[in-house]
This record gives sequence, structure tokens and C-alpha cells, in this order.
Amino acid sequence: MARVAGVSAQTVSRVLNSPATVPEATVSHVRAAIEQVGYVPNRLAGGLASGRSRLVAALVPAIASPVFLETLEALTQTLAAHGYQLMLGESGYDDADEIELLENLISRGPDGIVLTRVLASEPARQRLARCGIPVVESWDLTATPVDMLIGFSHEAVGARVAQAMRDRGVRRPALITGNDPRAQRRRQGYAEELVRLGRLPSTSLLPAAVVDAPAPMGSGRRALADLLRQHPDIDGVFCSTDLLALGALIEARERGIAVPEQLAVVGFGDHPIAADTSPSLTTVRIDGRRIGTQAAEWIVQRAAGQRVDDRVQDIGFELITRASA
Repeated sequence: MARVAGVSAQTVSRVLNSPATVPEATVSHVRAAIEQVGYVPNRLAGGLASGRSRLVAALVPAIASPVFLETLEALTQTLAAHGYQLMLGESGYDDADEIELLENLISRGPDGIVLTRVLASEPARQRLARCGIPVVESWDLTATPVDMLIGFSHEAVGARVAQAMRDRGVRRPALITGNDPRAQRRRQGYAEELVRLGRLPSTSLLPAAVVDAPAPMGSGRRALADLLRQHPDIDGVFCSTDLLALGALIEARERGIAVPEQLAVVGFGDHPIAADTSPSLTTVRIDGRRIGTQAAEWIVQRAAGQRVDDRVQDIGFELITRASA
């Protein structure tokens, strides 16, 4: 291959394994030679020789969830630029099987593990800490990360939405939420801030509909219908995902409820169609691309034996105010 391309074997290796470190013209030239001869690199042999698998494992609660798409796209692209492949797995929303799931990942010898969560169980945390594999927890915050962490506070998200409801003039706020742990922390921040703002007498009195995660749009419709049967005077609802919020918008329209005049609706995640609904959806935007890019860069640095000093980053969030609230 090196002879056909007219370059050294080391250059071919760098093009295959770390194309970002090679001039673009050289990469194009070597890849053209690879295509000409039909060469297929033996990744397994290369991994055994170098002691690196060139694989990074990532776990998401639900592969079909649109919330994590930007993160996965940025993670894949950044890793590929450094010659790594992404191995994607689904963890679900139940923490009960964390140890077994992590054991299966570790046994495949990845060069890094990216989790779109923080680990809940101490045995799982200790197992990952002992394995020696670089780990990035993301889409959350904790004071005690296993290794590296990039995310935001779900409690702060809930509190910010409560403030937006107050600013909108909502007097009887409600909630539609998934039953996953992070959504429940957003619920906690929302309810506590509503109490502080005088919009709720007690956190236990927040009108709420809880649905199984991951929840489709139809769950939002049914949840709003249930809320209105029990609490017909609610005038604002925070939904734990944009899909639930979109379902609530549809149900409100079917019932002739004007949004936001009679019912303010706020989502979470800034789904690609959130800006194009009628009315457009007010929601919380998370920079998923930044999370994926940073996680990949940390993994690549650590796999190369480099030190990562700033191992915890709180990237915050943005409330995108549109027509629904």
C-alpha cells in the first residue's frame, strides 16, 4: 500500500488511524491509492499490535430518542477524524442492570466509554474506576464524577422554567413528565422554585402527570387530557421532553384551548421541529454537539496518554422563548 501511494508505511498508518494529523492532500492521495487496490485494513491486528482497539463505546437511554442525536453525531465525527469508531449501545432508563451492562462494555476493550448519564450505583462507579478505561459521563452533573464529566444541572433547568412561567403570568402551573431520574430532578427544581415564587403552596401539591420513558407524542396528549380532567384550571404546563410538549399542543388545539393565552406550554430538548410547530414551542436548548465533541476530544487525549486537567465542565442551557409560552 505504501509503495502504491508513494509514501512511507508510517504515513499510511497515520492516514488510517489519525487522519486529522496528516495534511489533507496526503490523506486524499493515500485514500485514492487504498481505493485503487481495494485494500481493507485489519483493525483487529492493528489493535493487538498497538494495544488499542480504536473503539469508543457510548450508551444512551434510548437510541431512537431525538434528544441525543446531536451529541452522537458530534461524537462520531470527532472520533472518526482521529481514526476511532463509535460503538453504540442502549442502556434504557432503569439503573438496575448497570453492572452487567458495564461488564459487557469493558469486556470488549474499548479505548473509552461515554455515558449520557451519571452512574447511580456505587458498585458500578467503582468497577469503572478500576478498569483503567477513560470514562466521560455527560448530560448531567454530579460532585463526584467517575472520571470526566460534561453536562448541566437538571434542577436548574426546572427552576428556570418555573421563572419563565411566573414571568408569563401563570397562576396554576402543572407538569407532564417521564419517570426517568433526570426528568424527576427537573421536576424537583421546577416545584421547589414554584414554591419559592409563591406559585405553589407545597411541592407535593404540583398537578403532575407521570408517563413511562421514553414517551411518544401521544403520551403528551393523554397526559394533558388527564390533567385537565383533574385540574381544569391549570394555565401552564412544563413537559419533560419536546415530544410530550408537542402532544400537549395537539390536545390543547383539539379542545379549543388557546396557547399561550389560556395554557402556556414549555418543553425540553429543542427538537428540530420545535420552531416550526403552530404555535412554535418554547423549550430548553442543550448544546448536545458541544457535549459530543468535548467527550470525544477527552477520550482521544487520554488514549494518547495525555493529561486532561479541566475534567468537569458545566455547559449550562438556554431557554428558547417562542410563541407557546
